[in-house]
Amino acid sequence: MKRQSANAHGNGVAADHPKGAIIMREEQVLTELVARLKKAAESNLRSVILYGSAATEEFHPDHSDLNVLCIVRDQGRAALSKLSAASIWWARKGHPAPLFFTLNELDHSADIFAIELLDIQAARRVLYGEDLIATLEVPTDRHRMQVERELRNNTLRLRQHYLLCAADSRKTLQLMLSSISTFVALFRHALLALGEVPPSTKRAIIDRAGSVLEFEAAPFHTVLDIREKRKREREVDAQAAFEQYLDAVVKATEEVDRRLAVPPAKKS
Repeated sequence: MKRQSANAHGNGVAADHPKGAIIMREEQVLTELVARLKKAAESNLRSVILYGSAATEEFHPDHSDLNVLCIVRDQGRAALSKLSAASIWWARKGHPAPLFFTLNELDHSADIFAIELLDIQAARRVLYGEDLIATLEVPTDRHRMQVERELRNNTLRLRQHYLLCAADSRKTLQLMLSSISTFVALFRHALLALGEVPPSTKRAIIDRAGSVLEFEAAPFHTVLDIREKRKREREVDAQAAFEQYLDAVVKATEEVDRRLAVPPAKKS
């Protein structure tokens, strides 16, 4: 993967885009974060990387987080204390706290954070320093296991959360809106685990995963339509949509489990 530009600009969305003013505001906040981190950490800071949908043209100001990974040389107590003020400032802006790793920690975590690190490799923008993610090797065998586990876990969580809001159609709709990014990401990783090169957009991933894993893609498009304000909430029967949504998630989970299952070892 090519080295990214080491600045906080150029995310591919023009300033005159309908979301341009909002995006420019987010860019200013990112620039300020980098400045605060550089001042606080000095030579300890090696890299600041924006990752996730905010690093792509699928950024949505109402639903996309500004996720930031910082690679430092030292994570001892004294070094962390210097980074505290910048982290608190960032969190008070409503963003997830930055993740801090040393490069050695990233190398040794690749087996247990396979999904997360592959996601960062796929969608990232270097705001400062070196692109230390590009050459990180992620073990594919652990990735397959993590995909199966995360799909199963998130299917269980979806059911659990629905039990708490089954009588409230608005909350049911919000449950789908809040979970769709997770499932789209897991569908993308399921395609990777099955040896495919996933498409680059959410809708294309949904369609391809639906074809490969044999589930109906329509409920996911409906949720994205609401999220992107192409449909109004009142135009959708939330309970019927959730029934289709849950059915699709279960089918995808079962198919991934079947396709990626490791055959039992033969007895000697």
